[in-house]
Amino acid sequence: MESGLNMLIIDEDLSLYDLLKHSTILDKYNIYFSDNADDMLNVIKNNNINVIITDVEDDDEKAHLLLSELKSFDSLLNVIIVGDPLPSGKVLEMINLGAKDYLEKPLQVASIHRILKEISDKKALRRETFQLEKQLEKKYIFHGIIGKSPYMLEVYSLIEKIAKYFSCILVTGETGTGKEMVARAIHELGETVNPDLVICDCSSIPDNLFESELFGYVKGAFTGADRSKKGLFEEAHKGIIFLDELGEVPLPVQAKLLRVMEYQQFRPLGSNETKKVDVKVITATNRDLRAMVEAGTFRQDLFHRLNKVEISLPPLRDRREDIPLLVRQFLNQMRKRMGKNIKGISRQVQKMFLQYEWPGNVRELKNVLESAALVSNKDFIDLPDLPQDLQKLSPKESGLPFINHENLSTLDELEKEYIQYLLKVTEQNLRKTASILNISRTTLYNKLKKFSLRPN
Repeated sequence: MESGLNMLIIDEDLSLYDLLKHSTILDKYNIYFSDNADDMLNVIKNNNINVIITDVEDDDEKAHLLLSELKSFDSLLNVIIVGDPLPSGKVLEMINLGAKDYLEKPLQVASIHRILKEISDKKALRRETFQLEKQLEKKYIFHGIIGKSPYMLEVYSLIEKIAKYFSCILVTGETGTGKEMVARAIHELGETVNPDLVICDCSSIPDNLFESELFGYVKGAFTGADRSKKGLFEEAHKGIIFLDELGEVPLPVQAKLLRVMEYQQFRPLGSNETKKVDVKVITATNRDLRAMVEAGTFRQDLFHRLNKVEISLPPLRDRREDIPLLVRQFLNQMRKRMGKNIKGISRQVQKMFLQYEWPGNVRELKNVLESAALVSNKDFIDLPDLPQDLQKLSPKESGLPFINHENLSTLDELEKEYIQYLLKVTEQNLRKTASILNISRTTLYNKLKKFSLRPN
């Protein structure tokens, strides 16, 4: 029996079950039965129900209430309603409320067989598509960095080229873009004797402690120095040091930093002895060092020494095509860590994520998902689970979860929807749409043809 195909029949008598039990398609389902709506939610929750068939006779109001309750509980449920003949307008209302189909009495087994086969086939296709997507995603995770946009593929390529041979690298980008992840990737690919990546968060060091933190001190160098202490550069000997938030380093320390980078030597605080080190340096900043040089707050010679190779990380708003991949990977991590079966996010959340500017970039996205996963009581993250300020930004549309679930949208469907959204935002301007997508207009034309989209 195929796993995951579970059907609930809701009927006050056994007439539906008696009619369906001889249908061969039921062999693919685990069948559950409820003679009333009171206990149906427990049955659905406890048995992972995919399909519901219910007989509402001629009571369309009952059908509306039942549909509303079922779809509110789980918007992915396939609900098939059986009842007496109704006007087409009434039937359309039920379809709009989320019914998979409305079948008139006397019920034809062939009709139910057709609908169940569609559901079964679609589920199998979703599963196959999902597995293919998972295989493709592995290609877009580079030493812990997640992304498939052209920007990120260029970053991956640059890291691979320079990791073994660099002496100094400057990583730039807004807060939360993943600068430390880049440093760790370079460290993993590099060939160094020292196995540890020594990390220094310059923003957390008081100005008067910079020198001792970076270069160490000897016993008696200052009041309270009752023993000698190694600095971070000495700890990083034969390896790599990562100086994060470099723009916070005060000018007097910048001169000493330049010397250790130029000559690979320094003097610990209070010492007359020069120490030599063999250290590769990765620096990172979210500040504009060029502007700081012009303002006189950052040494020009140090900037040029640092800027032999620059890796510039794009903000998340410039690589929105990476958002579904990032969401999927973060949710995978959270499921393992939290023990919660969060399978995806709703279409409302999806659209908000694609439209939001993400000032905190990838870090903000991860934090938002983590917060939402903690409060969610469903198997997907919906609008009410998000922080209040983000809820206000979301489009007020009903929708289905879309990420990391066998019954949900494929990447092609998401891409089509995003292109439709961009065409609306750009007022059908193909040049602007192609520019935002970072593709040529020829590629955009091909996608419009593929998805049967026609700009107005």
